[in-house]
Amino acid sequence: MRLTTISLFILGLALSASSFAEDDGFETTQSKIRDAMIAERRTPAEVARDRNRRPVQTLGFFGLRDDMTVLELVPGGGWYTKILGPVLEEKGKLYLALGAERIGQAIEGQDGFGSTEVIPVDRSKFSREPGAMRSTISPLDLGVKDVDLTLTFRNLHNYSEEGRLNMNKAVFEALKSGGHYGVVDHTRRHMQEDYREVRRRMDPVQMIKEIEAVGFEFVDYSSLHYRADDELVYEVGRATVTGNTDRFTLLFKKP
Repeated sequence: MRLTTISLFILGLALSASSFAEDDGFETTQSKIRDAMIAERRTPAEVARDRNRRPVQTLGFFGLRDDMTVLELVPGGGWYTKILGPVLEEKGKLYLALGAERIGQAIEGQDGFGSTEVIPVDRSKFSREPGAMRSTISPLDLGVKDVDLTLTFRNLHNYSEEGRLNMNKAVFEALKSGGHYGVVDHTRRHMQEDYREVRRRMDPVQMIKEIEAVGFEFVDYSSLHYRADDELVYEVGRATVTGNTDRFTLLFKKP
């Protein structure tokens, strides 16, 4: 039985897009997302990933609106940042945190990021034991409050269970009551043992339990990034699955 199927069977999760995306209020935001997607600031390599990552549908599922305060965690090279920043520039606010220094420097002074701000995080909060597959994060305060939406894309797998706990707690504290937390990551089979070939895959049932454990309520699941032909056994960078990994897409709410 496929992991995604197990998740749906156990939790009774919906496979359709969230009701957030059906709200007429998303139409203006959707237009801004599409404008950001065709902007010259994006590289050809970034544009080539649009078909696989489906940003309009994904951000619609997470309920993004152009007047929100949004926190993006571990933005990496800024693939989503280059969409979120311009969408939120006029009426909203984008914060970047945890490993955000590189993209922060890259977008500094550029059009489209006037309301984007990097939250400095002490690098001593991050550590990695010799031979460990994942880093950990010490307890931290992100220094922002009343955030509407926090997002992180394919990053849970970077951190140990302790690190994820502290990150999820920090997100909970940063969000306003009723705020949402959206996560995407590569799928691992349910209860599969941890080893290097699946290091960058996570068990979505485990992730749901971990995020609920810090106080979040589970809202919805989307099949936007479900891939039936990913056998869930190979490292996500391997040629047979890269660009076509099965990914879980989960949405939570702070009560």
